[in-house]
Amino acid sequence: MARTARARTSPRTAGGPQPRPLPRNPQRTAGDFVKAFLAFIALAVLLIGVPGSLAYFVGWPLPHQMPSMDTVRQPITAGIFIKVLTVVVWLAWAQFTACVLVEGKAELSGVGMPSRIPGAGPSQLLARQLVAALLLVGATAASLTPGLSQMGNAYDANHRSTVAAAQQTPGAHQQAAHRQAAHTQGQDGAQSGMRPQGKQAVDPTASDRAEGAARHAGKNTKFYRIQPPEGRHHDSLWEIADRHLGDGRRYKEIYELNKDRLQPDGSKLSQASLIRPGWIMEMPADARGGELVEMPDEAPKVSPDVRQQIQDYDRDSPHADQQQGGGDQQQGGGQADPASDVHKEPVARPDQQRDDAGQAETATAGSSDSSFGLSEALIGAPLLAAGLLGALGRRRRAALWQAAMSATGRGSGIDLTPTGPAADAQDALLVGADPDAVRDLDSALRGLSAALADENRQLPTVYAAWLTAAEIHLQLAAPSGEPPAPWQPGQDQTFWQVRRADVRPQEPHEDDGTAAPYPGLVSLGTLDEARLLLNLEAVPGIVSLTGSEADRTALFASVAAELATNGWSDRLTVTLVGFGQELGALAPTRVRHVEDVDALIETMDAETRQRRGALGAAGHDSVLTGRTGRPQHTQRAPHLVLLAAEPTDEQAARLAGLAADSGRLGIGYLIGTGRGELPGATWELEITSDGRLLAPLLGLELTAQLLPEAQHRAVVDLFAAADPDAGPRPDGPDTAPPPFMVDITERGRPAVYARLVGPYEIIGLDTPDDDRSPLLHEALALLLLHREGVHPRVLASALWPRGATEDVRDALIERLRGWLGDDPDGTPRLGRDETGRLTLAASVVSDLDVLRTLHHEATEGRGARRASVRERLLTDALALARGPLLADRPEGRYGWLSHELIEAQLPMLVTDVALALSSHHLEADRAASAIESLNAALATAPADERLWNELLRAVHATGDLDLLQSTADGLVARNQTLNGGARGLPPRTEALLDELLPSWRGPRAEAN
Repeated sequence: MARTARARTSPRTAGGPQPRPLPRNPQRTAGDFVKAFLAFIALAVLLIGVPGSLAYFVGWPLPHQMPSMDTVRQPITAGIFIKVLTVVVWLAWAQFTACVLVEGKAELSGVGMPSRIPGAGPSQLLARQLVAALLLVGATAASLTPGLSQMGNAYDANHRSTVAAAQQTPGAHQQAAHRQAAHTQGQDGAQSGMRPQGKQAVDPTASDRAEGAARHAGKNTKFYRIQPPEGRHHDSLWEIADRHLGDGRRYKEIYELNKDRLQPDGSKLSQASLIRPGWIMEMPADARGGELVEMPDEAPKVSPDVRQQIQDYDRDSPHADQQQGGGDQQQGGGQADPASDVHKEPVARPDQQRDDAGQAETATAGSSDSSFGLSEALIGAPLLAAGLLGALGRRRRAALWQAAMSATGRGSGIDLTPTGPAADAQDALLVGADPDAVRDLDSALRGLSAALADENRQLPTVYAAWLTAAEIHLQLAAPSGEPPAPWQPGQDQTFWQVRRADVRPQEPHEDDGTAAPYPGLVSLGTLDEARLLLNLEAVPGIVSLTGSEADRTALFASVAAELATNGWSDRLTVTLVGFGQELGALAPTRVRHVEDVDALIETMDAETRQRRGALGAAGHDSVLTGRTGRPQHTQRAPHLVLLAAEPTDEQAARLAGLAADSGRLGIGYLIGTGRGELPGATWELEITSDGRLLAPLLGLELTAQLLPEAQHRAVVDLFAAADPDAGPRPDGPDTAPPPFMVDITERGRPAVYARLVGPYEIIGLDTPDDDRSPLLHEALALLLLHREGVHPRVLASALWPRGATEDVRDALIERLRGWLGDDPDGTPRLGRDETGRLTLAASVVSDLDVLRTLHHEATEGRGARRASVRERLLTDALALARGPLLADRPEGRYGWLSHELIEAQLPMLVTDVALALSSHHLEADRAASAIESLNAALATAPADERLWNELLRAVHATGDLDLLQSTADGLVARNQTLNGGARGLPPRTEALLDELLPSWRGPRAEAN
């Protein structure tokens, strides 16, 4: 499920990320000594008592001579049976003893992971727990292993190396990389002046080369020693980066610094997911935290053995040679070693928690699963995916409300669950979406606009933006002075940059909030790990796109879909020509389609003249003038034209004339052509058959962001299915799965019952006693809310929004399967369907499933024929409404619910139940019972206008005018609370009150 709230939890300071320290061993308590004593007794009994008892009571169980055939044919007596069992017990004892020896050696040495005894899973786990408990009050594995965790807080902010400063201000070392690249590439000054320097700004290869030389030219180098496991917790590069660099995604920097270097135990780091206790890791220069040791300044703080290990490890550094010859390289401008380009492989994201099977090799979280996969095009477009999910959620909520207010009034009953390719597309969006990146980009740009407005400065023209995991860079058209804080100067005077950690999240903007300063930014592709967004609004002329028609259309579709749904734009018009008429469903207010090029030229000619006249009358140089700060009615929203149809020479010339002054008018043109050159094209792009986006004049070669035809259709189908007026489902009504219904008879008593409506509670399962219990509960809740099945990658992205490796994900799924157990017939309660999605057995049920079933049975099943049955079913259903969904969910978890429709469906379902029960009571002339039912539903659905109106009718049926007046006063007060003090009831409610209580607008109402 989506990844919505990826809020950073690492605190920050002005000097950089403040690390979260490793868990320390607390002071030993009496309980620890009791546990250790009991563990000693258990080990003594199992290791000594068991063999002693066997020898004393049974003796030697095996025959003293080779058995003959006559012996085999003899009947099995009780004595023989006992001796066979004794042999089995001896074998089990031997296996357990081996487990104790292996676990004890691993705990005492603190180096490496314990070896696995074949077939001894439970036995080895028991041995591990007993050995750990026994060592808890003595010498733990951590204390017996020379480690850096004992060093205390060793970082001194006044002794940072030059690399630390460069890393805190990436433009500094990027500028060094830029100078080095300038020597090797031999670019002419005029060309590099007009082209975006994005490649140099974010080229990690050049940055690493500069950083490697600078690191060893400085005074100190920082090291970290991998900690032994505490309980079931294993150290990982992700967690080390999260604690000491402020961002777990920087784990790859640690990996690259230490890859293939000889460790103290003679092994080498070959995979980011495979690290061992006792290993030494060289850290980036901006690493901070008490577990680090900075050599040589802090060498006296470590033992001689550890100091020698670190020194030996440092001499093995591949950067040691750079220290010798790096100066000559920099001065002589020699070319860098191509082998140092280590950023070409896909990004792997080690999880924050290591599995017990930590030695297993892992694949990246973004790779395709062996049995099934999702669209990598959608997964690899995080900004596009986040925009599409947000727009889809708004569309679905509107469809629910429209259905609820229709004549049928069954908003909760419409099925918006996608199937087929649309379901795969939705899963890919949930896996790929990065709402944090959208939030940071939007907040950074609006914050920049507000800061410039405070200084009475105008927005600079921005050609492009580069978005990385840690920073946002803006490429300016011309130098614009010092940027306002927290923005900083970049690699030169045409770059401004800001760390994403320093961006203050903005409240959701409204019409009177800060205007979106650069709504024309749109993703084109990625260079290594940086994403390029081109500002189509600011390009002084036409941007042309060449390549095959299919490739051009895929890029056009991606650009159009992101512009239609992005979260950093307020007002925007996107005109599509020659493709994508169906994309209007994504955002009807933003997207329009024009039939042909002639119609486009006629429209844009009139608009260009009108915009020129309006700017001249206002005395503005461009549309950016006056856009700083809060939006105004005089501001011009950008108009972006995506022309996929091939223009003729005459049409191309006319378009070139219109686009000559488009940059300052807020009009952008992206035009596809198969002819190579296009008149008036300022920037020329080429999309290749292997998905690369080339811009030779700009010096760019990107991995293009595309929306191929199949994914294009699937995304449109998602939006079409959310339109209640669109007719049958695009994938056909026969393919829609039947709704999940519960057997509500006594025979259907579930094995596992979860209460999700209100506080979360699980009946029928023991609560897991380890630190993964919250993850298991959250995973079960996700599966219960999706009876149609959940893709494993969606599950992983929901539980670990910042990423998790496949082995961690699969281990969690196995734990969940073990926790849920099996049905009496041996069928696991957690299974997979034919598509590979995880599904729950019918014996695992939630109160939400029961609520839906009771409502269905009452209105369309048995209750539709018998009034008494209907009343009982509806009463039982309403009793399940104990509050909002997962009312007590912990803060920081369950962020995937922001992409779910259930939080909107649940209040509507409760409203449907209450309305049906109220109607039943009113038919039986029981107005008081109807009022009681409606008030109960208002606790769960306080904003549903249908409940308000039905409550007024029920109170009016009592004939008590005073009660009707007080009810009206209460609704007015409730409405003001829900709408932030705004006065005025919904129009339908006002009309109903005018009919039932004409005096409601009197003095008492005014007093409220």
